[in-house]
Amino acid sequence: MPFYHDIDNASPEGKRTIQNLLRLRQALDVSIPPKNLDHSIILATWNLREFDSLSFGRRMDESFYHIAEVISRFDLVALQEIRKDLTALKKLQEILGDNWKYIVSDVTEGSKGNKERMGFLYDGRKIKFSGLAGELVLPPLEYTENGKRKYRPISQLARTPFMCGFKAGWTKFILATVHVLYGTDSAKDPLRIEEIEQIAGQLKKRTQDNTAWSKNLILLGDFNIFKKDDETYKAITKSGFSVPKELQELPGSNIQQNRHYDQIAFRARKGRLVCTGKAGIFDFFAHVFRKKDEADYVVNMGDKYIKTSKGKIRDEKSKSRYYKTYWRTHQMSDHLPMWLELRINHGDEYLKQMLAAK
Repeated sequence: MPFYHDIDNASPEGKRTIQNLLRLRQALDVSIPPKNLDHSIILATWNLREFDSLSFGRRMDESFYHIAEVISRFDLVALQEIRKDLTALKKLQEILGDNWKYIVSDVTEGSKGNKERMGFLYDGRKIKFSGLAGELVLPPLEYTENGKRKYRPISQLARTPFMCGFKAGWTKFILATVHVLYGTDSAKDPLRIEEIEQIAGQLKKRTQDNTAWSKNLILLGDFNIFKKDDETYKAITKSGFSVPKELQELPGSNIQQNRHYDQIAFRARKGRLVCTGKAGIFDFFAHVFRKKDEADYVVNMGDKYIKTSKGKIRDEKSKSRYYKTYWRTHQMSDHLPMWLELRINHGDEYLKQMLAAK
């Protein structure tokens, strides 16, 4: 459970935070299975919008408590859009407690990198970092000219995917988290399709290598996929990655839940990384920063709630749109966390194999 001792329960803001946390905790109890010691892990991916930037003001303390409460229900979370400044991540870890650890990538340089990092946040009581970590760099193009083999550098990915090895119970696996280029507002953006194909193709080769640290690989994160029948989605599966049935049946992970931006896909040894049948997308806006809570945050939203960037006074409709679409999504996120439960205890199978061998 996160640490809430710094909440000022004497102030109106503190009382609001406590009331919201109670409501959020109740919803999480119903939506997400309880964590256990050694039977399974709850894995999640969450794009935390600009965590943390000044676009719409720093996140309030209340928001950090809400984010921490959601994350505490998981064992291991892949995070996207962590900013170059790690102040927000360190604050989140402090609320979660000393058992929680993080590993982050460096920032991909250039404007397309958007000053973002990717990372993993995990409960160290159950998840162990293996020591394996790296960023996915695409190899040069090989070609032959005048009978000689030559190499030509190719364009790298806009935001370099981040890979780490972990162990939990009987299972060891590699997580590779991505934040794929959005490009144009089109389901068939060719650059987006190409990025996903390059990532999935290169990771496939990693699992086929006999010296691979593990052949259990999970590819997850923000792919900016619109629909499950789009070419972007097929770019994952045609490289041999599979998306569990439990995740295929879920709604979208954006706020409107009509776009399937986030995905979790697997290439694994038979009998490993098996979903228990429990998975979901948690809609935190049904419980905190609700549409009907707008009036409670007028003071916190400042002048941007009253006037546009061009100085135009907002009408009531514009104010509500600002609250719902911009301000609250920079307090929490414009993505909903996707999660699933994976079985990690394979003791029965191992003992049966030993018995059969004799």
